[in-house]
Amino acid sequence: MNSIVRHMPDATALQPDFRSAMRQLVGGVSVITVGRGDEITGMTVSSLSSLAVDPPSIIVSLNRTASSWPILQRERVFGANLLAADQIGVAERFAGKGGLRGAERFVGAEWRKQVTGVPLLVGALATLDCEVEEILERHSHAIVIGKVVHVAVAPQSAALAYWHGSYVAVDRDDDLGRLAALSVPDPRLTP
Repeated sequence: MNSIVRHMPDATALQPDFRSAMRQLVGGVSVITVGRGDEITGMTVSSLSSLAVDPPSIIVSLNRTASSWPILQRERVFGANLLAADQIGVAERFAGKGGLRGAERFVGAEWRKQVTGVPLLVGALATLDCEVEEILERHSHAIVIGKVVHVAVAPQSAALAYWHGSYVAVDRDDDLGRLAALSVPDPRLTP
């Protein structure tokens, strides 16, 4: 019997190229908030996605070394705050810029509570109040499935996204106008 020998590259050797490949994805920027009372904290993520509409649920990938992780595991509730383009400061604070931790990250913005009692950002594009439905731990991260128990959607404005290691604004009206100006007219549609 012949066997096929496959030479798999070392996973560590793949990491720089993998990071470069993942930077090609444009990700919406969200802040995940956890905890209640004096024990509140959170983190900035670009790994949030919808899972299902029935029932409303999301998935988010979280680093298990983050200070928010043990609180989320214990409390089993979290807020997902989808950031507007003018909320870069919030994104940076929750990403740890300036060394802020815990409740210090919430200073400078207005927060409210809904069903679960976790802080939700006033002025975010949308806030999702969630209960943990399931956690799948893999490698350095955990995939958290959240059942949405409350939704608030703000009037439409530009969204904050992350691409190539930088924050970028995505504005539907402005970007559609730019695309239209760059578009080549379809000769079948011109008189």
